[in-house]
Amino acid sequence: MKTKTTQQLEQQLKRHSKAAKLEIWGRTVSLTALLLIVAVVVAIIGFVASKGIATFTSNHVNLWDFLTGKSWNPNITDANGKPEVGALPMIVGSFLITILSAIVATPFAIGTAVFMNEISPNKGAKILQPVTELLVGIPSVVYGFIGLSVVVPTTRAIFGGSGFGILSGTCVLFVMILPTVTSMSADALKSVPRYYREASLALGATQWQTIYKVVLRAATPGLMTAVVFGMARAFGEALAVQMVIGNAALMPNSLVSPSSTLTSVLTTGIGNTVMGSLQNNALWSLALVLLLMSLVFNLIIRLIGRKGRLQ
Repeated sequence: MKTKTTQQLEQQLKRHSKAAKLEIWGRTVSLTALLLIVAVVVAIIGFVASKGIATFTSNHVNLWDFLTGKSWNPNITDANGKPEVGALPMIVGSFLITILSAIVATPFAIGTAVFMNEISPNKGAKILQPVTELLVGIPSVVYGFIGLSVVVPTTRAIFGGSGFGILSGTCVLFVMILPTVTSMSADALKSVPRYYREASLALGATQWQTIYKVVLRAATPGLMTAVVFGMARAFGEALAVQMVIGNAALMPNSLVSPSSTLTSVLTTGIGNTVMGSLQNNALWSLALVLLLMSLVFNLIIRLIGRKGRLQ
């Protein structure tokens, strides 16, 4: 027979302590937040996908014609009675402006990160770091107005034409993604162990040889992640690009001819269409392409990060 004291002791031992209750509560809140985020992401992907495929299921537009067509005018039909919903000009424009801005921004970003971390850390922390953070906080519309007031007239004066086009969009996006690529590149350089540098210098290498042949090579996966992340940022930019690219749904003949991107066509057209119409469904199809490309960029970032961990 258990005594009363023994029973009370068992009840006290089985009772959750205050710390245990807080831990259970914390786990419950964290799990709820995680499930909510997953549900929101799945809902967004499902909603955009259901709207995007309506062009092919309800309006019977051929997928290949949509991806390779060069004429974008959903309000009219061609000689064969098919709607002109060719998305190739916007896809090409988006990739051109993204790749060019990344090519221009990468040397500046890596050079700035090297200066901040390897050459002059004190000056870098005092001067370059605040400037980089300031660039991150500037709204997109401000970049767009600066591009419209400065970049477009300069392009017009030097190269002729209207000044709107891929080149103006590249100049604006270059400045916009520069702080993102710079900060991530700086973090990649900081993650290189200090003994890598010490070992290189002990073997007689100069500071530049150490930076070029040791630090940058060791930080390559992180630098590649920074560049791809900047490309993803550029690919999804809408307002600033819309203000300087010209918004002409035409195949870009040159860097200074008016063009368009997926985001610029979406922002200018989505408010002027009726929900459920072909024009609206075609824009949702463009949004689906944009979403799929964002997912591809995220997948590339994860693959690069996994490769870096394996090394």
